[in-house]
Amino acid sequence: MLENLRERATALRLNGLLAHWPEVATADWLAPLLQWEEAERSRRSLERRLASAHIGRFKPLADFDWAWPTRCDRASVEALMALEFLAEAANVVLVGPNGVGKSTLARNIAHQALIQGHTVRFTTAGDLLGELAALDSDTALRRRLRHYASPDLLVIDEIGYLSYSNRHADLLFELVSRRYEAKSTLVTTNKPFAQWAEVFPNAACVVSLVDRLVHHAEVVVIKGESYRLKEAKEHSEQRGRQRRKGAP
Repeated sequence: MLENLRERATALRLNGLLAHWPEVATADWLAPLLQWEEAERSRRSLERRLASAHIGRFKPLADFDWAWPTRCDRASVEALMALEFLAEAANVVLVGPNGVGKSTLARNIAHQALIQGHTVRFTTAGDLLGELAALDSDTALRRRLRHYASPDLLVIDEIGYLSYSNRHADLLFELVSRRYEAKSTLVTTNKPFAQWAEVFPNAACVVSLVDRLVHHAEVVVIKGESYRLKEAKEHSEQRGRQRRKGAP
C-alpha cells in the first residue's frame, strides 16, 4: 500500500512531498490528497484536449435516431466507440449522403477517444486543405503537417462536398501517408471512393490516397434521407400549427 502511494506521488512529480516521505507516508490525509491531485490533473488534461480537439457541439449517441437511416450498421458503430481501432492504428471511413448523421457519429467517436485519454483533432476537409495550401513556406508547411500528423485520432469531416486542386490532393495524400499504419484517421464523405476522382479531378495520387485510407480500415456505409431536412419539415409544421392556433 505504501509503495503504491509512493509510486503515485512519483508519477505526479510531487517532489516536495517525496522529500519528506518518511514523515508523511502513514498520514491519513496522504491517500485522499493523491486522489484529489490525480482527479484534478485528469480534469485539466481533458479540458485542454477538448479545447484543442475542436469537436464542437454535437448530439450524443444516446439521442441518435437509429431508425431513421435505411442502412446503418449500429453494431459496427458501437464497436468503434470501444476504440479498439486506435490500438491497431486502423482508419475509419463513414460513407453516406448529406444529413444522415456521419458527422454526429464521428464527433461521438472523437469525444469518446478524448475521454479515454487520447489526443484528437477534428477538422473539415475544406478548413484543413485550405489552411495547408495557404502556407507560403516549406518550413511552415512541414510544421503544420506535423501538427496534424501527431494526434492519436485525426477526424477529417466532409470530404466530397467541394472539389479540390491537384495541390490539395497532394497535401491530403502527404498527411494520410504520414499517419499511415502509425495513427488512426477517421474521414466522413458523401462520395463513394469510385467518385473521388470528381473531388480531386486530374490528381494522380487519388488511387494511392484511397488505398492508404482503406487499408486496415473499418468502412461504415449509411443510407437514407437527410435527417436535417426531416427536422426542418417537422419544425415548419409545428410553427404552422402554432400560428393557426393563434389566429383569430
